[in-house]
Amino acid sequence: MGSERWWVWLFLLPTLLGLALGTFGSIFATIGLSFTNWDLLTPPQWAGVDNYADLPAGRMFTKAFWNTLAFSGLYVPLTVVLSLVVAIGLNRRIKGIGWFRVMYFLPAVCSPTATGLLWNWIYAPDNGVLNAAVTAVGVSPVSWLGPRMALYSIVVVNVWGAIGGGMIIFLAGLQAIPKEYFEVTRLDGATAWQRLRFVTLPALAPSLFFQTVLTTINAFQAFDYIYVLTSSGNGNSTMPTLVFSIYRSGFRFFRMGDAAAQAVVLTAMIFALTLVYFRLQKKWGEA
Repeated sequence: MGSERWWVWLFLLPTLLGLALGTFGSIFATIGLSFTNWDLLTPPQWAGVDNYADLPAGRMFTKAFWNTLAFSGLYVPLTVVLSLVVAIGLNRRIKGIGWFRVMYFLPAVCSPTATGLLWNWIYAPDNGVLNAAVTAVGVSPVSWLGPRMALYSIVVVNVWGAIGGGMIIFLAGLQAIPKEYFEVTRLDGATAWQRLRFVTLPALAPSLFFQTVLTTINAFQAFDYIYVLTSSGNGNSTMPTLVFSIYRSGFRFFRMGDAAAQAVVLTAMIFALTLVYFRLQKKWGEA
């Protein structure tokens, strides 16, 4: 009120500048660059919608598009379900439960590059831990990061790294459920499955929705583990995704207009999927 209003704007100014220049400025700059040809060295040249029109013909973009959909189709349900299972298992009052929660959460705070290098050693074709285990039981070594197995191997690593974050979200939701609900169902003779179906899952609906949206966004933006585990010296990958394709076009071959167009398409896909989730949540709530 009064003169304090100026102090409010003064304290908000750094954040507002960051949003205007760092966030919204980047969005508008990316959209503008998507209509140009620019190699970072010479002035941008107007290209119109050519960058968008050329995307379907690009082998890397097409492959990355389908890889991203396949990766998301496996990663999202696995991450949500396993995070929920781990959260339910750790929502107990037993000795040392805090240590178990910390151990499950550790991958979420570790450096993706460092953990990617560790998994690269596990998946190594010659002296990798995984191949040493399968050869010990008489199975031939497997090219875990080759074209046939790369998708599943990358899904495993990404799910492993994301379970901890989802566990925290679900654990907070579980601990917010009143204990009286479970006591009443026990008195009524409900089984563990019935308590899960009719009490736990309905009460966790907001957490399930939030985690599903967040996991979907993360799936479409997956890059770190994919770059560390599958990239090759010539700028290719055994399992390129859309973000990898954006990186390759922009920072390997300096086609910034093409990279910006791919980024705009990716953002539009994430926005459309988020709208679908919100529509489904609204109908779910009405039902």
